[in-house]
Amino acid sequence: MSIEGAFDPRALANMNVALDRVCEKAADGEKHSVRKRVAKQIIKCARAGKTTLGDLTAAGRRALIEIVPAPK
Repeated sequence: MSIEGAFDPRALANMNVALDRVCEKAADGEKHSVRKRVAKQIIKCARAGKTTLGDLTAAGRRALIEIVPAPK
């Protein structure tokens, strides 16, 4: 899935920063499966026209919440 031609350079930069910010705080953030799921949500957000760093980071965090079980 190549996204480089679909977004302007600023949006791509924000997407990369959002992915790194979200995954660096996750316990399993270095795992490919986690990064992939977060990235998919960030891409979905950007395709909806929301390309600010805040919007993209929030979308990534929501994806992380969905895959990390709540503490018991």
